Amino acid sequence: MGHCHREFLRFASVLAFAAVSLAPAALLAQTSTAKTDQWIHVRVESKDNKGEVVRVNVPIEMAEKVLPAINKDGLHNGKVRIDSAHMEDVDVRALLDAIRTSKDGEYVTVQSNENDVRVAKSGGYLYIHVTDRSGEKHSDAKASTAKGTPAKEEKVEIKVPMKVVDALFSAGKDELDVLAALRALAATGDIELVTVKDSENTVRVWIDSKNVAD
Repeated sequence: MGHCHREFLRFASVLAFAAVSLAPAALLAQTSTAKTDQWIHVRVESKDNKGEVVRVNVPIEMAEKVLPAINKDGLHNGKVRIDSAHMEDVDVRALLDAIRTSKDGEYVTVQSNENDVRVAKSGGYLYIHVTDRSGEKHSDAKASTAKGTPAKEEKVEIKVPMKVVDALFSAGKDELDVLAALRALAATGDIELVTVKDSENTVRVWIDSKNVAD
C-alpha cells in the first residue's frame, strides 16, 4: 500500500503541475475558437499578519500569438519539458488512457497518517484531491492542537476536463503541450481548476469570462 500510495501522489503532483502551468502560460495565451472572451485568474492570499493578496487576471487570447515565441525554463514552442512521463515505473500516459476509457467512478482512495488521496472521474472531468499532513512532523503539534487546527496541513484540489488532460499529454514523451491544453480549456467555459490551501497561503486558479477576479 505504501508504494502504491507514493506513486499516486507523484501522479497527482504531475497533473497538479500541468494544471497550474496553464496559469503562467495564460499570461501569454488564448484560442481563437472560444465563443466568449475567456480570462484566467490566479489569486494568492497570504495568511500572515500582512494579509497580502495577489491577483492576476489575463485574457487567454494573448497567448496563442506570444507563447510560441517564449523559449525559457523548459518552455519551447508552447510546450513544457518535464523530467519524465514515467515516474518510477508508472506510465502516466497508459494510466490516463485507462482512466479515459473507463466508466465514471472513484478510482483511488488512500488514507494514511500523512496523506489522503482521492482520484475520481465524473462527467468528463478528472478530480484529484490530496491532503498532505507530513509537515506536522516539523511543527509544534501541541500548539496546533491547542488552536484546534492541524499544523502544516496542505490541501490540493484539482478539477481538469479530460479533454484538457489529453491535450496536455498530446505532445509526445516527456513534454506537456500547454498551447493545445489552452485551446481545449478555452472551449470548456467557466471552471475552477486548482485550489491549494496550507498554513501560509491560499492559491486559487480558475477561468471565466470576467475581466476581474472575485
